[in-house]
Amino acid sequence: MYSKLNISELLPQKSMMADNRDDDELSIPRAALNKMIKELIPNIRVANDSRELILNCCTEFIHLVSSEANEICNKQTKKTISPEHVLAALDSLGFGSYKEDAVAVLEEAKAVAAKKRKGSSRLENLGIPEEELLRQQQELFAKARLEQQQIEQQQWLQVQNALQQQQLQLQQQQPTTRLTIPQTSENKEDDDYS
Repeated sequence: MYSKLNISELLPQKSMMADNRDDDELSIPRAALNKMIKELIPNIRVANDSRELILNCCTEFIHLVSSEANEICNKQTKKTISPEHVLAALDSLGFGSYKEDAVAVLEEAKAVAAKKRKGSSRLENLGIPEEELLRQQQELFAKARLEQQQIEQQQWLQVQNALQQQQLQLQQQQPTTRLTIPQTSENKEDDDYS
């Protein structure tokens, strides 16, 4: 099922590391590994070569378990590897003692995923009661409505001013017509004041 691991294969080889950067994509991120080491053994200093060896061992373990889970999945004519396939792979490879921990991590991951889907974690993390959040939301809506009314009123005033200006311009452009009364002989005498 699985072959013995050769430790020399797991140790970093400088010439291969410099030339082949694709191997980094197939391993655990170094920052995550360093964090795990620090959490598990905070008072012990771990040499870089040891960190590299741990990283390669972790990568090899993951590759081994995922390959076995894939084989189990294929034997069952499934297209997606499920948690049950991974647990069966652990048993098949002789790592049955890890199953209990794996199941616990799986349940924790499911709980976190459910909490994210529910979306309640945001509200819970704020520490503000729901009633206060509702009140703040209503205040924001009222403020937005007031601002929108002011904008609409300004626009209406601008339109009214533009219409008035347009009417004034039209009045100024139209020639003013004078009423002239034709002068008759009767009117001429009245005009004479002397």
